[in-house]
Amino acid sequence: MNINKKAAAAALIGAMLLGFSGCSGESSEVQSDFTTASEELSEGVSAKAENNVASGDETVPYELDVSENMTPIYGDSLKDGVYDITVDSSSSMFSVTKCELTVEGGGMTACMTMSGTGYLYVFMGKGEDAEESGFISYVENENGEHTYTVPVEALDMGIECAAFSRKKEQWYDRTLIFRSDSLPSDAFADGFINTVQSLGIADGAYTVEVTLEGGSGRSYVESPAVVTVKDGNAEADIIWSSSNYDYMVVNGEKYYPINSEGNSEFIIPITGFDYRMPVSADTTAMSQPYEIEYTLYFDSETIVSQ
Repeated sequence: MNINKKAAAAALIGAMLLGFSGCSGESSEVQSDFTTASEELSEGVSAKAENNVASGDETVPYELDVSENMTPIYGDSLKDGVYDITVDSSSSMFSVTKCELTVEGGGMTACMTMSGTGYLYVFMGKGEDAEESGFISYVENENGEHTYTVPVEALDMGIECAAFSRKKEQWYDRTLIFRSDSLPSDAFADGFINTVQSLGIADGAYTVEVTLEGGSGRSYVESPAVVTVKDGNAEADIIWSSSNYDYMVVNGEKYYPINSEGNSEFIIPITGFDYRMPVSADTTAMSQPYEIEYTLYFDSETIVSQ
């Protein structure tokens, strides 16, 4: 089988595996999309890409911070289901506007919707290692957007992903992070997140060390925070480093400041301890209000009764 026939076969197999649909089974003219993709794949793409990888001035600056302190979260730590998840990319030229994570039997796949249509296919690895058997072709959804369904080894870790440019006919190496802190707390397997019940915390008042992450990195919250447990539910008194926050969002619910003077102060529920609990906060410090995503980490080992 020559290169062009192999590429077309790879695209056809990909279409069959994806059930001729985009994300969430969205209807699309997928057969014709894959015919187009197969034709485009045949335009001089080699089986190995050692001499076809962008480098130096051909690439954009690396824009993703992959921390060595990140703890990978594998599929067996999540409940089976389909979840919206945030994906960070090392390049603004490979931007994921929406992503659905499917967890089944400890394995994970993600259907990524892209901001543009400039790439023909991706390879989960480095461009120099790309081989036709691993090419993942795009599927065009009903909105004309390109989607890619890819395997996900783990959340909260840097995953290599090479994208082949339609215009440049070159591979561009990217790094992706599928962020666990964008998942709802009930997506995690029982016992993964510590709760008032699993920790055996009785009703009462406590303090606990809390760490804020996200945003520009300049904001912080006072630590330790006061925590009140009542009827098996925990609430935290969160005091920000400025007076510029006019509401917070936890699990889709808005919470407003409990004070009118001084630094912004909120009473919010704690959905779990010892994990990065996703929250949002709206700041008025800019020219217009802007909602920013953060995480709060409540360290159960620092809980002290008042």
